[in-house]
Amino acid sequence: MAYDEGLAERLRELVQERPGITEKKMFGGLCLLARGHMFVGIVGEALMARVGPDAYAKALRRPHVRVMDFTGKPMKGYVFVDPRGYEEDRDLMRWVEESLKFVGTLPDK
Repeated sequence: MAYDEGLAERLRELVQERPGITEKKMFGGLCLLARGHMFVGIVGEALMARVGPDAYAKALRRPHVRVMDFTGKPMKGYVFVDPRGYEEDRDLMRWVEESLKFVGTLPDK
């Protein structure tokens, strides 16, 4: 499955000044990692955001957000955001910031 290269470039621009961010092709798409932890990614046109278990229910109530069920089983703490949910730069930045905040609470890998 191909992923949205335009979204990949937008994400790269948002995190380019941050140290320790890496990319990895996963799930047939692209994931960005901070300190070895996946925090956002792209599957097709959907943005994958790792919000963590405490923010999960609240994230699902936001417009254009759905359960991440890539494997057929919902992955709690992760959501898919459809393109309308990140079309504005400020919306995309919010998802990036929230996801980075969560993985910042995890131990280094």
